[in-house]
Amino acid sequence: MADQKNTEKKTPFDKRPQMGVTTIAEAPDAHRNEKVGKVVSTKMEKTIVVEVEMRRAHPKYKRVIKSNKKFYAHDEAGVAHMGDVVRIRETRPLSKLKRWQLKDIIQRSSLTQVEDTVTAAAE
Repeated sequence: MADQKNTEKKTPFDKRPQMGVTTIAEAPDAHRNEKVGKVVSTKMEKTIVVEVEMRRAHPKYKRVIKSNKKFYAHDEAGVAHMGDVVRIRETRPLSKLKRWQLKDIIQRSSLTQVEDTVTAAAE
């Protein structure tokens, strides 16, 4: 009889129901910061430099001020070219400067399209 009582008391440590906990890999991209900018450099391997233009009103004078900031983004396949408008998303630190990853290319540069036609004609 004493053994029966001991077995009944053995329950999982956490009695609360699981509240749909997701791991980092399963988490949706909604919490990741995204930015849209123009590719200004592709000279490094698997890395692009994206310049994002930010506009904000001056706190005192209310004049709209443009400021540019460059972000280093990881481009695994090397599909982005100079002048492309791309979307980048925040990710874990990949190197000293890289904290962004290429998500998709919004608009191809006209220079890229001209280069593709020239190489196709040469072949």
